[in-house]
Amino acid sequence: MTPQETSADRVPTKVRQIPQTERAGEAGFTIIETTCALVIILIALLGVAVAFTYAINYNAGNQSRSQALALLQQEVEQMRAAKFTPNITDSTLSGGVKSPRSVSAPTGARFTVQVTIDNDPFTAGVQDDTATPNPTLKEVSITTRLESPSPGWQTAVPATVVLRRTRSN
Repeated sequence: MTPQETSADRVPTKVRQIPQTERAGEAGFTIIETTCALVIILIALLGVAVAFTYAINYNAGNQSRSQALALLQQEVEQMRAAKFTPNITDSTLSGGVKSPRSVSAPTGARFTVQVTIDNDPFTAGVQDDTATPNPTLKEVSITTRLESPSPGWQTAVPATVVLRRTRSN
């Protein structure tokens, strides 16, 4: 005690003893609680991973479809540019089923392009130049299909366009 302090200034400090029952509730998480929380978090993360996988596959299918439609547009423009007049018919417009050909997209994906030209679309079957030698109307069907589709909806119906050309004067 210093000379300035008196015994009245000094307050005794009591240390409160915490009973054992109160300390047991403040111990933290048990291993069972931690394990249950971890299982719940893992199930949620598994759902997120499945959603990401689905989104990646779906977007890859959209990219393949857009590439197929771009190739299909190129083929349609070639068919529209071909000559179909009374005296001249471009060889690209000769009737019949053309042999399928493989085309590579700029991304490296390979597509099969199938062209069918029907000289008489109102008759059943595909009429070629021998069946109808001088047609006035031709129906051109162009189909583009991904050669090696990955699992998913890419194996669905291929991109197809049908156009009709009439002979000009």
